[in-house]
Amino acid sequence: MHPIARCFALTFVLVPALLHALDESKLAAIHPAMESAVKSKQAAGIVTLVMEKGKIVHHDAAGMADVTKGRAMEKDALFWIASMTKSVNATAVMVLVDEGKLALDEPASKWLPELAKVKLADGSAPEKPITLRMLLSHTAGIAFPSRKPTDGAISLKAYVATLIKTPLSFQPGSGYEYGFGPTVAGRILEIASGMKYDAFLQAKIFGPLGMKDTMFNPDEAHRARIARTYKIDDETHELVPGYNPFVTSDADVTHMVEPSGGLFSTAADMGRFYAMIANGGELDGTRILSEKSVHDMTTPVTAGGKQLNYACGWQCNTETQRVCSQMPVGSFGHGGAFATNGWIDPQRKIATVFMVQNVLVPDSGKPKDAFQHLVMESAGIQVVPPSVAKKKDK
Repeated sequence: MHPIARCFALTFVLVPALLHALDESKLAAIHPAMESAVKSKQAAGIVTLVMEKGKIVHHDAAGMADVTKGRAMEKDALFWIASMTKSVNATAVMVLVDEGKLALDEPASKWLPELAKVKLADGSAPEKPITLRMLLSHTAGIAFPSRKPTDGAISLKAYVATLIKTPLSFQPGSGYEYGFGPTVAGRILEIASGMKYDAFLQAKIFGPLGMKDTMFNPDEAHRARIARTYKIDDETHELVPGYNPFVTSDADVTHMVEPSGGLFSTAADMGRFYAMIANGGELDGTRILSEKSVHDMTTPVTAGGKQLNYACGWQCNTETQRVCSQMPVGSFGHGGAFATNGWIDPQRKIATVFMVQNVLVPDSGKPKDAFQHLVMESAGIQVVPPSVAKKKDK
């Protein structure tokens, strides 16, 4: 078995005091690993980036951005990052928490009165009020909406109105259902700030961090840099273009601003965002969030008396559930529908960004695991078989 494949069956033992610089030889192995993934048709093209203590230590591209046109993947390629948007959305909400304009654990109906009128499927009123923490962590009971022709065509305000008219799936705070609670939180951000959602993110996050390539509706220049989406053809087993609902027919046709998954971005831009979070809310002398808010936002929540591996807009690696198998316990981040991923090891202030545009591509998670495995090896984290780890724990 190949060493990279074998590592998927292993678990971590963390060695203390591994705060030294990353091993360049291990980082150099990322490119051939990604080229191998492209050759194996696990992706048409891949962009990888690693930040350590706010600095880029690896940034690379492999494969093609557009196979038919022969356009090579470039490091500044633009990707639809889908649910990675949820972490940005939560950060924007926490900006207002820092400013005293919002609070995670007060009734969210304080800002969106319609939330006080929501009902369960049996017509009864909720036992507890819905809070922003519940909305951001998918524990509010907001049902996953059915798809409609109007999706993406109406305003955020109108879309949220339809979301909260649907009966709740469960009592707020009693369970977990991944869905569109963060979108409701995004609308509350508009109300509390008095600004359009995308304008707020530009003013409070993208502008201050220099994220010049992050947006909801790319202009013509940025559209030319979008990596094409690929899927595997059932008959030929070849990579072929796949449908992306967020790439509209032209720049004049815009999609609704979607706090749960509408952003386009580059590896470099997202690297700066994650580096800021890894550094406690500050990057290059610019503070976006307080350290307290970063900690609060990235701490896993409980629902129905059970600890989850989800926080406010962030997936988390816990002792019992590791979302990213190659990242340590205590790390956090978020993936996207088309296999993009951003992940942070706060102990070492390491951020990894993995960018592809895959839909219905078998094994499309393997290149990400191989990438993160090499990054963690470069940090000096030893990987040992689970049986050995259990013996050491005893």
